[in-house]
Amino acid sequence: MKNYRPLLILLPLLFLHLPPVYAQNNADALSNYRTGRDLENRNQQNEADYYYNAAIRICYDEIYRNVATADTYTALTWTLQRQRRYGEVIGWGERGLTIFPDEYRIVEVMGEAYFYLENYEQSLSSMQRYTNFVPRGERSSVAYFFIGEIYRHRKQYHHADIAYSTALKLDPAVALWWFRLGLVREAAGDSSQAIIAYEQALRFNPGYREASDGLARLNRQEN
Repeated sequence: MKNYRPLLILLPLLFLHLPPVYAQNNADALSNYRTGRDLENRNQQNEADYYYNAAIRICYDEIYRNVATADTYTALTWTLQRQRRYGEVIGWGERGLTIFPDEYRIVEVMGEAYFYLENYEQSLSSMQRYTNFVPRGERSSVAYFFIGEIYRHRKQYHHADIAYSTALKLDPAVALWWFRLGLVREAAGDSSQAIIAYEQALRFNPGYREASDGLARLNRQEN
């Protein structure tokens, strides 16, 4: 794995010398992160970045004043993840876990970062660690989805089916997850169950083109 420690030293120092972007904002890092995430989900990216940058600067300040908590490292890694700064997620996550080894929120977000860096072995290890210790945690459904994604990439379709199905038991209203479940069931030759999954994807997102294509494809085969 690449050594991200130089980034951990250099980037915060550079960041701390930038003009303050949150002079009017007295919220803590997690609150800034959540506000930024909500704005991003509404496609207000510029406004989201304002709060993400505020969250990061608060975290750097707490770390360098030696008052960082588990929430500090959680907010920092979550925010860096939203900004697709995956190497920094891993670097700061490792540092956070040396201080707070049972902070499983960091374990999970590192699993996501490893996934996007295509390090599927480490991603799977992180996600399994999270789900083993926090089977109904805040991010459990997402962790099971990523486990399904890894098994799908490996063409282990039965394992992927179990993981996606578990994610959907915890959070059944995600059209993408139903679509992925349909894909692996179709790939495994289970057409009838794949049809059910595609239909569920369309129930939650009637305009889901890939799901409607999959459903049409299997219906032609059935007829």
